[in-house]
Parts: sequence; C-alpha cells; structure tokens
Amino acid sequence: MPPVQAIIRKELRSYFVSPIVYVVGGVFLLTFGFLAYLYIVFTGAQAIQLTQMQGGPAQINLNDLVFRNLFASMRFVLLLILPILTMRLLAEERKLRTFEFLMTAPIRVSEIIVGKFISVYLVFVGMLLLTTLVPLTLALFSDFDWYPVFTGYLGLILLGGFFLAVGLFASSITENQIVAAFTSFGLLLMSWLLAGLGSLLGDTPAGQVISYLSFMEHYDHLVRGLVDTKDLVYYVSGTVLMLFLAHRIVDSSRWK
Repeated sequence: MPPVQAIIRKELRSYFVSPIVYVVGGVFLLTFGFLAYLYIVFTGAQAIQLTQMQGGPAQINLNDLVFRNLFASMRFVLLLILPILTMRLLAEERKLRTFEFLMTAPIRVSEIIVGKFISVYLVFVGMLLLTTLVPLTLALFSDFDWYPVFTGYLGLILLGGFFLAVGLFASSITENQIVAAFTSFGLLLMSWLLAGLGSLLGDTPAGQVISYLSFMEHYDHLVRGLVDTKDLVYYVSGTVLMLFLAHRIVDSSRWK
C-alpha cells in the first residue's frame, strides 16, 4: 500500500472512532440547516408581503435572498469549527510520542503532510455533500439558478481547503491541541481582518495588496457567482503555502 494511502486510512479510522468528527459534523450540519431554514422563512415572509402589496404573485430571487446569504454566513461557521477538526493532526502525534516513530519510518515528510491533509479534507467534503440536501429539496418546490449555487459550493470547497491547510500548519508547531486550535483560529481571524484594513486604505496600491491577502473578497466573488482566475490562484497558492510551511516545520523536527 502506498504511504499516502496508508496515512489517509489511518487518519480516517482515527477520526471515525473518536467523537470529534461526529460533534463537529453535527454542529456544522445543524448550523447549515438552521441558517437555511431562517433564510427560507424570511424569504417566504417577504414573498407574502409583496404579494399583498402587488395584488398578485411576487417574483422572489432565491439566489440573492437564500443561497447568497447562506454561503456568506457559512464562512464564519468554518472559521470556528475547522480549527477543531485539524488541531489533532500533528499535535496529537507529538503528545502521544508517536511523532518520533513517524519521523523514523520509511516515509517522506511530504507524504505525511499530504496524507494528513487529504484525510481531513475528505471528512470536510463529506460534510459538504450532506448539505446538498438543502438545495435539492428546495428545487422540488421552487425554481432558482443553479450556477451561483455551484460557485458557492466551489467557494466553500476552496475556502475549506485553505482553512484546513492553516490548521495543519498550526498543528505542526505544538503538541497541545487547544493551542493548535487557537493558533489556527487566530491566523484565520487576522486574514479576515485584513479585509477591513484594506477597505480603510481604499483604492491604493497598499489597500489592494492587503485586500488581496484576505480570503473575504475572494470568497465573496464566488458566492456572487463570479469565477475569477485570481481568486482560484489565491486559494490554491495559499493552501500550498500553508502545506509547505507545515512540511518545513515537520522536516526541521527530524534533525532535532
């Protein structure tokens, strides 16, 4: 069995025999469903009001009133729960003193990093797949444009990958899982706040650079149905950079 595949199987087995994935997955799905319910109820109330005012059927844009708000809200949910999902990846290896065995095994550091990242990414994608029941169910009762829904899910997939890579990096620098979770959350929060700093600087070179470094603007484009190459490059390069940094941290531990 290839080393990466063996690590993925080991990590997935560890996730599903512990309560973490069930608690995080349950909170994620309940939050997604609850937010979807709130936005649908709000949209229905607006439709009733418009129907009464116009005296006829009201035209309601579900993409703007439901899905755009839903996807925009989920970035904050991911900011809170994904650090919990990644905090154990490498920190637990250090705490249980299995990190040394991992370093002396006939396996490259890059395979360790890739295997652990793919395993947690598969868990996240699995949770996302379950949320597709919301638009599929809504499609039975109403019509809407599927393209912004697809780009919204693309945004969640890319954003989640970036968040998980940051979490893996944070888990590589400590053996304390709580410290790893808070470090990951702090790094992501700083990236979020860069959007506010960039808007304060306005349309200046510094403001544009700082805004580009924040995940907020890139995610907003995808939620609005705008697929731009620079946004895709941002998430892919950001994820690769965080994995590279995690690789360097783990590799440096080999020589200590």
